[in-house]
Amino acid sequence: MHTVTQPMEASSQEEQEGSAAGAARPRARVAVAGATGYTGQELLRLLSRHAAVTLTAAMSSGQAGGAARRLPALARLWDGEIAPLSRETLVRDADVVFLALPDAAAAELAPALVEAGVRVIDLSGAFRLRDAAARARWYPETHRLPAGVAYGLTEREREAVAAARLVANPGCYPTSALLAIAPLADAGLLAAGSDIVVDAKSGVSGAGKTPSERTHFSEVHGSLSAYGVFNHRHGAEIEQGLGREVTFTPHLLPIDRGILSTIYVRVAPGTTDDALAAAYERAYRDAAFVRVVGAALPEIKHVAHTNFCDIGWRVDPSGRVILVSVIDNLVKGASGQAVQNLNVMLGIDERTGLL
Repeated sequence: MHTVTQPMEASSQEEQEGSAAGAARPRARVAVAGATGYTGQELLRLLSRHAAVTLTAAMSSGQAGGAARRLPALARLWDGEIAPLSRETLVRDADVVFLALPDAAAAELAPALVEAGVRVIDLSGAFRLRDAAARARWYPETHRLPAGVAYGLTEREREAVAAARLVANPGCYPTSALLAIAPLADAGLLAAGSDIVVDAKSGVSGAGKTPSERTHFSEVHGSLSAYGVFNHRHGAEIEQGLGREVTFTPHLLPIDRGILSTIYVRVAPGTTDDALAAAYERAYRDAAFVRVVGAALPEIKHVAHTNFCDIGWRVDPSGRVILVSVIDNLVKGASGQAVQNLNVMLGIDERTGLL
């Protein structure tokens, strides 16, 4: 487990020193490809106020030939134009590129950018799975992994992210699930051979901006539905992170954003609440964006529009544990975690641009 190196709270002197160091450091040039989707627009919103970067380009997922456009929702925050996708421009004008593109487009573009010397943070799923057979099943468009790929679950992979040429930003469901379960696995508290059940519910923005019958307002409003049962790629990603089988069922909530994961695990009979609290304290005592709330079970509204993951739990004497983990799927589950990884790659405070 890798922990945050900076303290949670900085003194005034430390803040002044940090500001002075930031002023002396040249701003990194960053670009966003796929800037018109939900995660792309969230990236622009975060990067436009980021003190350590200059946003040099924002592109759609379409190729050259399309018309440039603006984003009214970002007026006076970022008044640039969204240009057609151009690999040449990304190579020329950016030190770090965020890819918020479909899997196939990211699988093709990311290796070329890495080979050209650009560092990449990819928000698609194209490079998340290490196992070739699993990748062939879930992401068949990905024919090769570039050298220096890191899985970007920041709190657990900080050192790998810092050195990476390409960061595979985690999926939203795996972020919520792994941050909650992994500390118990690390502490050896999970009962051997017992099933892990992840019952997760997401707002509609998790399905992306491309409309479908399932995400139509009339279908979603006033309803709650399960989907991807035994057939969702994020299940494979959660299993990769834990090294064991997981029963994962996602559900669609009639809200715009947020994920709540209710997770069922078993520990040894008699395991106390204090033992669980100690495991989370070891894992996240210095983590800027994980809030351990114990028995005060968290809600989606507590984390909406933030980069926080809140984790709570209840345990009974027989060893049954119910974990509740909540994130904003567009921030900690996507764009916010991507910016957090950018900060790690640049060697600056992880909180920059996020608080």
